[in-house]
Amino acid sequence: MAHNIDLSGYSIRTDLALEAHELARQQNESNIEGVWLQADDSEPNIKVTRLHVQTEEAGKRIGKLPGRYLTMEVPKLRENDTSIEEQVAKRFAVEFAAFLEQMGITRDQKALIVGLGNWNVTPDALGPMVVENLLITRHLFQLAPETVGEGYREVSAISPGVLGITGIETSEIVFGVVEKSKPDFVICIDALASRALHRVNTTIQISDTGIHPGSGVGNKRKAIDQATLGIPVIAVGVPTVVFASTIVNDAITYLLGHFGQSMAESKRAFNKLALSSVPERREPYTEDDLPDPESRKTFMGLVGSLPEEEKLQLIHEVLRPLGQDLVVTPKEVDDFIEGVANAIATGLNRSLHQAVDEDNSAAYTH
Repeated sequence: MAHNIDLSGYSIRTDLALEAHELARQQNESNIEGVWLQADDSEPNIKVTRLHVQTEEAGKRIGKLPGRYLTMEVPKLRENDTSIEEQVAKRFAVEFAAFLEQMGITRDQKALIVGLGNWNVTPDALGPMVVENLLITRHLFQLAPETVGEGYREVSAISPGVLGITGIETSEIVFGVVEKSKPDFVICIDALASRALHRVNTTIQISDTGIHPGSGVGNKRKAIDQATLGIPVIAVGVPTVVFASTIVNDAITYLLGHFGQSMAESKRAFNKLALSSVPERREPYTEDDLPDPESRKTFMGLVGSLPEEEKLQLIHEVLRPLGQDLVVTPKEVDDFIEGVANAIATGLNRSLHQAVDEDNSAAYTH
C-alpha cells in the first residue's frame, strides 16, 4: 500500500562518507557515476574502504564534498583489546602515510594537528586526548635545531576547545594559529556521529575535505578546510555517538532479522517459528536475513513495510518534536576513547616521523 507521508524535512545525516554512499545506493539502486569505491578486507579484524568522490554532481548525490575518504572498520575495536589497538595503530600509520603521499605532502613539510572537541565531555574528547599523546617537535626546531636528529618532522598541536567554552569560533582560532605559525598542512581530529549502531566505536575515517566542528550533533559551524585556511586539511574522525532514532530503527531491523533467521531455521527443522532458538546473529543484518515484505508487515504493520531510509526518517519525525531524539553514547566510552586516542596518536607519530617506528613508538606515546 502506498503512503503519502512527507519525510523530506527529516532526512538523517551521517558524518561517514561510506554510510552516505550506502544511503544513496539504496535510494538509487544503482552505481553512482563519479564515485569510485574499493574495499580491502585482506587483513584479519580490519576492513578498509577507499572512496573517491570525483565530481561535484556525485558529491551532491551522496551529500559529501568531492575528495578522498578512507574508512577503517574494526568491529573488535570496541572490546578494548590492546592487541587490536596495536594492530589498528600499525594499519592506520600505513594508510595515513599513503594518504599524505597521495596528497603530495612531503616528509619535510610542517604539520599542525588540531584536537577538536570538548575535553569535559568524554564522547567529544577524542581530539584533545590524541593531542596529549603526540610527539610535538616545532619548539625544538625553533629553539634548539641542533638537538633534532634525522627522521623527525616539525609538528605542532593545539586543542582549541569548543565555542561554549571559549566564546570564539574554532575556525577563527585555527585560522589565527595557521597565520602565525605557518604550517604546510593541518590535521584535524574530531568525534563523529554515525547512522548505524555497528559503526559506533568501531570505525575510523580519514578524508582530505576538511571538517565542520560540531556537525556530528547537528551544530552548524564554519568549516576548517583548504578554502578557509589556504593549505591542505586532513580530517580524522571516529563515530562515538548515535541518535536515539538510529537505535530504535536498528532495534526494529534486528527484530525483523531475528524473525527472518528464526523462520528460515524453523523451515529446515520444525516448520514453525523457533523463537526460543536464537541463531547466530550477524551485525549488521542484510536484506537476505529479513523476512519477506508481507511477513514484515505482519510483524510490524506499516513500519515493517517501509524502506530502511523512510523508516529511519519516520522515527526521527516522531521523536524530534518530543525532544526525545537524544544523542547517545555507549557506557564503555571512557575506556574506548582512551584506547582509540592512543592508537590514532601512535599511528600519527609513526606516519609523520620516519624515526618513529613499530619498535620505539611506545617511547613517544604517553
